[in-house]
Amino acid sequence: MFYFVGLGLFDEKDISLKGLECLKKADKIYAEFFTSKLFGSSLQSIENLIGKPIEILTREEVEQEKKFIDESKNNNIALITGGDPLIATTHTEFLIECAQKNISYEIIHASSILSSAPAISGLQAYKFGKVTTIPFPDHNFYPKSPYYAIEENLKNNMHTLILLDIQSHNDRYMTVNEGLKYLMNIKNQLGNKGTIDEDTLAIGIARVGSKEGIIKAGPIKELINFNFGNPLHCIIIPSKLHIIEAEYLVEIAGADFNVLKEILE
Repeated sequence: MFYFVGLGLFDEKDISLKGLECLKKADKIYAEFFTSKLFGSSLQSIENLIGKPIEILTREEVEQEKKFIDESKNNNIALITGGDPLIATTHTEFLIECAQKNISYEIIHASSILSSAPAISGLQAYKFGKVTTIPFPDHNFYPKSPYYAIEENLKNNMHTLILLDIQSHNDRYMTVNEGLKYLMNIKNQLGNKGTIDEDTLAIGIARVGSKEGIIKAGPIKELINFNFGNPLHCIIIPSKLHIIEAEYLVEIAGADFNVLKEILE
C-alpha cells in the first residue's frame, strides 16, 4: 500500500487523525519538502509524533527515481508533504504509476494554501481566477507570465492568488516584498503597456495556519517595504470588491477604505 499524506500548513499538529493512523502503521516513511514545508515544526517533532524515522528525499529522488512506488508493492510505504498531497502537479503522476503497476494507494488530504489564503483574505472564493507563481529570477530567466496572469484575471473581474517561489534546498523562500518588486520590475519593462502599478491594491499574507499569521492590505507602494516576517508568504491581487469584502479588508487587514472605494462593485 502507498500512503500519500498531507501535513497541512504550519506544524505537526495540522496532521489529521487519519493521516497519523496511516503513518503509524507504515513500514517506512519518506518526505518531500521542496514543494512545501512546515515552518512551525521540525523533522524531529514530526518523527516524535509518529514514533518513526523519516527519510527526506531530494527532488530527483521524488520526481525521477520514485523508489517509494516500487517499495509499496510489498510494503506499506508513506510519502508525506506539506499542504495537500495532490496540489503539486507532479504528484498526480504517483497515482498514475500506482494504477499502472496495480499498487493500492490511499490519499490523506490536508489544508492547502490554495484554499486557506483566499479564505483568510476575506475575499469570495468563487471570484478567484487563474493561480500564478512568481519564481526566483536566474540569469536570463525573468518570465512576465505572472504579471500577464494577473492582468487577465483583472480583465475578467477575478481575484488572483500569487504563490511565491520555494527553494528549500538553498533555504530560500520568496517574500511578499520580493514578489511585489518582481511585479514592479516587469511594470517598468512594459512601460505604459502595464496596468498593474504601485497604486494597485494588494494583500500580503504570511504564515497561514499559525498564531503569528499576518494579513495586510494596501497599495503595492505601501506593502513593498512592509515587514511580513518569517516565511511562508503569498500575495493576492483583488479585483472588484463586494462591500463585505471591502469591510473585511478594512477591519482585519488594515486597509484604508478610501483606497478601496475605487474598486467597489
